[in-house]
Formats: sequence, C-alpha cells, structure tokens
Amino acid sequence: MTKRIIVATDIIPAAEYAKTRAQHRRDIAAKKRNRRVEVGPYITFYFESYDTMWHQVQEMVYIEKGGAEQIPGELEAYNPLIPNGSELTATFMIEIDDPIRRARVLDSLGGIENTAFLKVGGETIRCVAEADQDRTRDDGKASSVQFVHFPFTAEQIAAFASPDAGVVIGFDHRNYGHMAIVAENVRAELTTDFG
Repeated sequence: MTKRIIVATDIIPAAEYAKTRAQHRRDIAAKKRNRRVEVGPYITFYFESYDTMWHQVQEMVYIEKGGAEQIPGELEAYNPLIPNGSELTATFMIEIDDPIRRARVLDSLGGIENTAFLKVGGETIRCVAEADQDRTRDDGKASSVQFVHFPFTAEQIAAFASPDAGVVIGFDHRNYGHMAIVAENVRAELTTDFG
C-alpha cells in the first residue's frame, strides 16, 4: 500500500540526512523525470507523490534548520499534495526567464488554476485547485506556482491504467489554450499513484 501521509517520524534528523543527502537527491531526480509534462511554451506540470513530498519536507527542514519545531508546519503544507489513491496531484509552474514578459503573461492568466484538465478514454477530468489560498489576485494576476488535484472515478482510473491509453493534459484558459500528450513512461509512472 502506498503511503498517503508523512508523519514526523518519517523525517530523518539533519545530521543523519546530511550523510545520504546526495543519494536522496539523485534518487528523487530520477523519479521526477517520469513525473513531468510540459504544456505550451510556459507551463510545466510536476506530478507529486509521497516520495516527492517527503523529499520536499526533508529538504525544507534541512535547509532552514528549523529542527523538530519546523516539521509540523511543513507537514501541514505538503501532506495535502500527496495523492489520496483516487487522484493525481500536481504543482504546475509558469516559467518565464524574462521578468517583463513574465509579468505581462501572469497578468493575463488569472484563474488558470481552475482550467487545467486531463482527457483519457473519452472522459475529461477537471482539476480542483488546492484551496489553501487564492492563487489569483483580485487584479487578475496569477501566481507562477499552482497546486491542483485531478479527482478520478474508478472507471477513469481503469482507463488511465491501460497501456497506451492516450492521455492528454491541457488548459482551456482564454489566454492559454494549450494541450500536450502525456508520454507513455509518464502515464505508467503516474498509474502508481492510484490504489
């Protein structure tokens, strides 16, 4: 059974983690290679899992040196992004190097966190934006980092789990109507998030 929640005892003490940090970073980088999808010119989805979120918490505690006191806050922030067995979860980032272009594009993408979708087996699975905070400001500017959930039915999971299912991910935002085919190696890896 896949773990669905990180607990404080899962976090390695900083001194011990320092000894194996390089290997942990290599391992998670290899895992993440099959958990990312670029959509259009600016957005990349990074699909999360227990392992990616454990690594995120471990790194935050290690870098910020907050010790045991820091852990509860990190768990509160990152546990909701671990898939619950009937969903996929993702961080999507709007990545634009030029600050002027980035500001202009973000100003035009208000509400984009509510327009992502997956298509599989003739069905469309709409995203649900993480509700921890509003990621579009009142003036319509979108945050460059968004957190979303894709809730699946049992039938949609079965369709997604079929080899060569032909999965498409995209947006139907008025200013960002891009789609991409999810590569087979990514689809296969993401299937492990169910069940």
